[in-house]
Amino acid sequence: MTLSPRPGLLDITPYKPGASAPKGAIKLSSNENALGASEKAAEAFRNAGDKLHLYPDGGASKLREAIGQEEGIDPARIVCGAGSDELLQLIGRAYLEPGDKVVQNEYGFLVYRLVALQCGAELVSAKETNYRADVDTLLEAAGTDAKIVFLANPNNPTGTYIPEREVRRLRENLPEDTLLVLDSAYTEFVDEPDYTSGMALVDEYANTVVTRTFSKIHGLAGVRLGWMYGPAEIVDVIHRVRGPFNVNLPAIEAGTAAIRDRAFMAKSKAHNDQWLAFLQQQIGGLGYEVTPSVCNFVLVHFPDEPGRSAADADRFLQQRGLVVRPLQPYGLPNALRITVGDEDANRRVVEALAAFAGT
Repeated sequence: MTLSPRPGLLDITPYKPGASAPKGAIKLSSNENALGASEKAAEAFRNAGDKLHLYPDGGASKLREAIGQEEGIDPARIVCGAGSDELLQLIGRAYLEPGDKVVQNEYGFLVYRLVALQCGAELVSAKETNYRADVDTLLEAAGTDAKIVFLANPNNPTGTYIPEREVRRLRENLPEDTLLVLDSAYTEFVDEPDYTSGMALVDEYANTVVTRTFSKIHGLAGVRLGWMYGPAEIVDVIHRVRGPFNVNLPAIEAGTAAIRDRAFMAKSKAHNDQWLAFLQQQIGGLGYEVTPSVCNFVLVHFPDEPGRSAADADRFLQQRGLVVRPLQPYGLPNALRITVGDEDANRRVVEALAAFAGT
């Protein structure tokens, strides 16, 4: 007799991260930090090598205390995980049952779909306006029975955000028993005056959580580390469903050093500010439509024409050793997502797109 998985699991298309770069190529497909990681975090990671025979602190207390101090929040209301991806999955495991409704914006992060499908829930995508989440369509999709609404703000892969007043309007008009998950993975790159990471909303409204990551501004994508801030009752539930040692010891040490290295964060932010503006101005100047971004990547649109399409551009870039992210899985077949790299990478991708435009 053949062992069968739970119904619906074989319908899931596994998440595919940005393509790895072959030797000698430049990887601009995964929104990694162009400056690498904080040297203080790297040193803490190396020093952890002397303690690899020990189990980590199951509650990641040292890391939670450091996050709490730097963010000005209660460490007891923080849960750490193996990337924010794990925390999103734990939320689904804790609160979703087969048939429940999950809502996301049209071009929401693909992990939300995986969370819903893994739990047998129904996923509803709300139309966006100009590649930006639309609170009215999210509320219409949620209705009176949505169990979870996921909102990445800023959003990946579009790079857009909605202001604090709209996030508040979303929370205020959702049913009280609908969980709003604010995915703020790119929050450190944003300095728009009307933006909020959502941390204050967690304190003001029930059934609201924020997830954050060490993969972007901190440059720790390789150690898989993230955290969630939420009401005490929800945090308690997530602790009950997570693994007892879900964050490894080197990650705890590296994350503790990284969250305290504000100088590296500022340096990363300054680099991104400079080169994000460069990419948007230069690529836009070549005649391509570029969606305004507040993240560490740009969304570039191509015409749906043979020889000029996003797929053609992707092949052209690959031939020149530049690996970017095609977006067919997101329903954006005519766009490419390009990560902000170091100066050489940024100039090379502009030169390659200029050559492609002239072919």
